[in-house]
Amino acid sequence: MNNYEKPYLVSGRNTLIHKNKKLDLVLVNDDDDPTVIVTRHGVKIFTESVPANRGEAKDRYMEVVDISSSDVFSEVKTLLFIQAINNKEYKVDYSKKGTDLFIRIHQENYI
Repeated sequence: MNNYEKPYLVSGRNTLIHKNKKLDLVLVNDDDDPTVIVTRHGVKIFTESVPANRGEAKDRYMEVVDISSSDVFSEVKTLLFIQAINNKEYKVDYSKKGTDLFIRIHQENYI
């Protein structure tokens, strides 16, 4: 799959850019880390069950993104920046999971 078919872009060492408002991104980092969803409205913790395969994800208008896979960053991330479609850049700090500092707005208008 080439980058033009993906609903996201990888930029630098730890930035993910959401580019398709019709699909939500479900971000999986590590087994112990909470799952995060990127929608056209922002970023939050994903509390539903993660789709088991691509077909189920497609039916739910989602794309499951494994951060540590070789297609994305090739390693588990502690700090991740996400540029969402709502013109905000979010900072996801996995070292602060379970606190209010886990997901924060990093920049209000990144464009």
